[in-house]
Amino acid sequence: MQVYKFGGASIATPDRARALLPIFKEAQQPVVAVISALGKTTNALEDIVNAACKGDKQKAKELAHKLEQQHLDYAKDLLNEKQFTVAANAMNVYFTELQWAIDDAQPERYDYSYDQVVCIGELLSTLIIAFYLQQEGYDYEWVDVRDVLRTDDVFRDARVDVEYSEKRAKEVIGKILAAGKNVLTQGFIGATADNASVTLGREGSDYTAALMAAMLHGNAVTIWKDVEGLLNADPRLFKETIKIDAVSYYEVIEMAYYGAQVIHPKTIKPLQNNNIPLYVKCFLDRSLSGTVIQNEVRDAAYPPIIVWKQDQVLVQATTKDFSFITEDNLSDIYDIFHELNIKINLMQNAAISFVACVDRREDKLQKLIEQLGVNYKVLRNEDVSLLTIRHYTPEVFFDLTKNKVVLLEQKTRHTVQVVVM
Repeated sequence: MQVYKFGGASIATPDRARALLPIFKEAQQPVVAVISALGKTTNALEDIVNAACKGDKQKAKELAHKLEQQHLDYAKDLLNEKQFTVAANAMNVYFTELQWAIDDAQPERYDYSYDQVVCIGELLSTLIIAFYLQQEGYDYEWVDVRDVLRTDDVFRDARVDVEYSEKRAKEVIGKILAAGKNVLTQGFIGATADNASVTLGREGSDYTAALMAAMLHGNAVTIWKDVEGLLNADPRLFKETIKIDAVSYYEVIEMAYYGAQVIHPKTIKPLQNNNIPLYVKCFLDRSLSGTVIQNEVRDAAYPPIIVWKQDQVLVQATTKDFSFITEDNLSDIYDIFHELNIKINLMQNAAISFVACVDRREDKLQKLIEQLGVNYKVLRNEDVSLLTIRHYTPEVFFDLTKNKVVLLEQKTRHTVQVVVM
C-alpha cells in the first residue's frame, strides 16, 4: 500500500483535477489518497470564521453561500448530471454543518470556532474528487477522516492519539483496502473524543499522509506538488532555486523546524520511525525524478537552504527592577508561552531581558503581552521577518541581509538565523 497526498494547488480547477487521472491510473494499488481543500478555500473559510466571531453572522453566511456555490460550480464542471446530483446531495450535509458552525461561532472560543468552520473545506473537496474518480472508473471509497484520527482538544494544532487512531485506521481503512478498493480521505483534520472537529496545523495534510502510511504499514508516501521536487528555497520568494535530489529525514526535519513550508514539521517522525521513504513529485510533469527523503543520504552536499518567515513579531521582556533573568524567570516565561500555545521561532536571553520571535497572531499576542506585562516591561517590533539559512556561506548571508536592519542574530556551525526589518 502507498499513500498519495495532493495539495490544494493540484485540484485548484476542474482541469487540474482531470490532469491527475494518469497519476491514479499508473499508481500501484492499493492507494490511500489524502487530499486538501480546493486552492484558496482555507483562506476563504478563515474569512468566514473571522466575520462570524466578530459578530457579523450575516456577512459570514453570505461568504459561506458564495463558497458553497463555487464548490457546486466546480462539481458541475467535473461531473456528469447523475453524479453531480448525488454529489450535491452529499455536499449539502456539510453546507449545513458550516451554517451550524457559523451560528455557534464565539470570539472567546476562537480556536474552537475556527476548526469547526475550516474543516469543511477538506470534506467538500474530497467528496467531489471521490465522485469524479468513481465516475471515471476508479474504485475509490470516500472516508471521513474524523472517524479515524482521534486527537486532544488543542484546537488549530491538535495532537493525535496515535494508538487509538491506528486501531481505527485498521478497522475502517484497512477493511476497505483488504476488500481490494482504494481510499480517498482528507488531510489536515481530525476529531476529539467528543466529536468536535480539529485541525492539525497549517499544511497538516502532509502529516495525515505520514500517519496513514505508518499506521497501515505503507511502503511509501508521495507528496504531489506544483514544483519539480524539494527546492532549497520558496520559488515564490526567490528566483533562483536548486532542486535537491535526495535528502535525509534529519535534514528535512531541521528545515521544517525552521519554518520551511515544503513538509509539515510533524510529518517526518512517523516515516523515520517506520523507515518509510517520502517522495516529492511534480503533478504538472510526473516524468520528473522529484526528490526522495529517506533515512540516510550518502555523500550529501546540500546547497544553502533558505527559509524566509514573514509576518513575524519580535517580543522583548525586560525585568522591571533590572534583576537578572534567572532559571525561575525563564520557567515562568516559558509557562506563559506554553499556556497560550505560542510557538517560539527564535529566542535569546541576556542579563535582564528575554527576546522571542513569534508568528503574528493578534488574538494570542495581546494575551501574551498582558501576561508578560505583569512582571516585565514588554516591547515589540512589528512587521519583521525571520531568515534562516542552513549550510550558509558568507556570500549568501551577505546577499540576503544587505540593505536590511538586523535586530537579532544567532549562528551555529550549520545554521544562521536573523530577525530583520
